[in-house]
Amino acid sequence: MKGRRTTVTILMADDDEDDCMLAREALAESRLANELHIVQDGEQLLDYLHRRGQYIDATNSPRPGLILLDLNMPRKDGREALREIKIDPHLRQIPIVVLTTSRSEEDIYRSYDLGANSFISKPVTFSSLVEVMKTIGKYWFEIVELPLEGVGNGYGKRHS
Repeated sequence: MKGRRTTVTILMADDDEDDCMLAREALAESRLANELHIVQDGEQLLDYLHRRGQYIDATNSPRPGLILLDLNMPRKDGREALREIKIDPHLRQIPIVVLTTSRSEEDIYRSYDLGANSFISKPVTFSSLVEVMKTIGKYWFEIVELPLEGVGNGYGKRHS
C-alpha cells in the first residue's frame, strides 16, 4: 500500500446544509488533506462535472477523484445524476460513494445497478461520521489506485 502524494478533490452533492457542514468538519477532524467541493443538487453536480455555468473555470472546479452523492435532492436527484455520470465515457471512471439517509434495500440495489461504487447510510452522530470519513479516506486515497486524471487538477480531455 502506498499513500497518495497529491490532493484528491472530493465533490459532495447534498442539499442539506447541516450535512455538508458536518461532512466538512468530519473531513477536517479525520485529518484528510483532501479538498472538498459541494454542490446542492444533481443539476449542479452535472454542471460542475461538465464545467458549465459557474463551474467553467477549472481552478474553481477541479476534476474530482471521488464523488459523495446523496440520493434525495431537488431538481435532479442522485439516482438520475448517478445514471448520467456512469453512462458518460468521460466521467464514468470517477468513483461514486452514495452517502444518504436512506436504508432502503431498493435504493441500495438500484444504486449499485446504476454504477455506484459504494453505498453508505449517513451515520447519526458526528463521531460516527468522522469514522466514516476516515474509512473513506483510507480506502479511496491510500489503498485503491485511482485514475491519474482524478488526482490533482487534471481533467484529461475537455468535454461538453
